[in-house]
Amino acid sequence: MFTGIITAIGTIESVEQRGDLHIRIACPFDPEAMAIGASIACSGVCLTVVDRGGAKGDSWFAVDVSGETVSRSVPGLWTEGRKLNLEGALKMGDELGGHIVTGHVDAVGKVVEVADIGDSTRLVIRAPAELAPYIAAKGSITVDGVSLTVNSVEDQSDGACDFMLNIIPHTGEVTTLGTLAAGDAVNLEIDVLARYLKRMESLRAS
Repeated sequence: MFTGIITAIGTIESVEQRGDLHIRIACPFDPEAMAIGASIACSGVCLTVVDRGGAKGDSWFAVDVSGETVSRSVPGLWTEGRKLNLEGALKMGDELGGHIVTGHVDAVGKVVEVADIGDSTRLVIRAPAELAPYIAAKGSITVDGVSLTVNSVEDQSDGACDFMLNIIPHTGEVTTLGTLAAGDAVNLEIDVLARYLKRMESLRAS
């Protein structure tokens, strides 16, 4: 379980094709604090630490990424040199600064607009039709692992929707969202509360 509050940006150092992808990620974490078997969200994808090393501030950890995970996340995400938003799993007593995030990607969205609004950035993302019913103004959504509040939603004729986000300078600087451009793909995870509400609505209707 995560909160969507990013604690570091990591860089994929190496990718090895075994039965699954074996990936080594450079990061500033303390390797002594990264237990083998621990979970780390990598741009919104919950992965298990299978190895780690280095020193505090200049460390690395390794994960295995299955074909299923590759198929459901942003195309080209698991490539050498790629920057990833990192967050360790939520611990008992930690502050819940964002919202409940599971680290399971529901779909891939597409950035359709990036515009400067004052010091902040207006980001418009198109979500596919299967996710549109779960996205609401002032609700929460996770984009590449980052917990964000939806400002507005515009439904499209094909069932998809465009939702608008406001990215403040701090968020842009400490995550990869500050480098997004129109046409980029992003990992999306809907709010877990919206998921259960939709399920309850479906059962009531049947």
